[in-house]
Amino acid sequence: MKIIVLNGSPKGMTSVTMQYVRYIEQLYPKHQLEYIDVSLKLAKLERDGTAFQEVIDSVRSADAVLWATPVYYFLIPANLKRFIELIREREVEDAFSGKYTAFLSTSIHFFDHTAHNYMQGVCEDLEMKYLGSYSADMSDLLKPEERRRLDLFTSDFMTGVEQQRMTTRVFPAIKPQLFDYQPGESTLKLETGTRKVLLLTDQEDGQANLQRMVSYIRDRFSGEVELINLHDLDIKGACLGCLHCAWDNRCVYEGKDEYVDFFNDKISGADILIWAGVIKDRYLSATWKRFFDRSFFKGHVPALMGKQVGLIISGPLAQLSNLRQVLEAYVEIQQANLAGVVTDEVNDSALIDQQLDQLCEQLLRYNADGYIRTPSFLGVGGTLLFRDHVYGKLRFPFRADYQFYKRMGVFNFPQKRYKRRLINNIMLLLSHLPGFRKEVNRRMKEEMIKPFQPVLKDNS
Repeated sequence: MKIIVLNGSPKGMTSVTMQYVRYIEQLYPKHQLEYIDVSLKLAKLERDGTAFQEVIDSVRSADAVLWATPVYYFLIPANLKRFIELIREREVEDAFSGKYTAFLSTSIHFFDHTAHNYMQGVCEDLEMKYLGSYSADMSDLLKPEERRRLDLFTSDFMTGVEQQRMTTRVFPAIKPQLFDYQPGESTLKLETGTRKVLLLTDQEDGQANLQRMVSYIRDRFSGEVELINLHDLDIKGACLGCLHCAWDNRCVYEGKDEYVDFFNDKISGADILIWAGVIKDRYLSATWKRFFDRSFFKGHVPALMGKQVGLIISGPLAQLSNLRQVLEAYVEIQQANLAGVVTDEVNDSALIDQQLDQLCEQLLRYNADGYIRTPSFLGVGGTLLFRDHVYGKLRFPFRADYQFYKRMGVFNFPQKRYKRRLINNIMLLLSHLPGFRKEVNRRMKEEMIKPFQPVLKDNS
């Protein structure tokens, strides 16, 4: 059996992810695995049509395709995302149609599920036969029980291909959007005062709806709104995964392109951020993904803390709950506030105008009030995962993260709450007494709300 491995790591074969695939190759020597470093060689694949076609020809001749990549910022790396866009742009989807496929990722399990959802949806859109996924912690290969799990996953994948197993689509096909947004007149003019408002977009020619929404919302502010197109920035490349930034937040690209200075000056200096983009496949563009990936020079530190964020999206966001979750989680993890999201999918220009007006008002009001929504599981769970890893196995090399977390009191582990531990131990000991348990059952509801009574003043 010939299996094409599409490697999404920018580090090529020296990546952790590829060690898992090499282990698979050793387990199943009778099968031929052909590795293609699509992220590492993305620049060549974009400019060299022959090189790109060679990749497509290899896919076409294969019995199955294994996508393998680390997880970067809730998804796959930007270069692999761009490769997927090229498949559509160059109309070679037929090479993937009908092929059996699976997805393997490595990470610390930080939103690995959204990356897997995305890849399954993309594979199903390409009419591939998706046989499952394997999400590994970066060190799982060192554990015998996890190597056995990898073996079982691979065996199931190989057997599925050999038996021509039937697969079932999980993510519905996206219905195309044909609405033409025509903004109306508005007298709304909101004073920005001393606030710095940055409107960041990746708009291109032909994206009329996005361009009109960006122009409309920019005109709603009477103060200065700085508009920057990501395509106009000198960004030499995507995140390399080199971790040079882990020591002191200094990116290997620093001084070689504009990204770091742009982020430190414009992004960090803004009070209000408005991000605008068009949905491509099941995410925003690879250009936006590169923006997010490159911000990793800030490490696991919430670089947007306290900022207001508004999103303007052209495309069927309501059909992509996974993307919605990624966007919400990103803002929560950054300890910023998602003031609102406006899309052009409502097919009503007047309603879009009203929603854009409201977004402007909310951005200014929330900024004035200093309002940040309470985090959900997305923010709380993600932050706790970072806390534990930065304290533990990521303390080296992420020195800058560790110093920040320690300074900000992030290492608030429950085992340090000595008073609560003492009370718990006493109560657990007493719980062996039937009479005590009966009394607790009788008073449980009243005791649960008792601590709130001093806060709730009785005006009766």
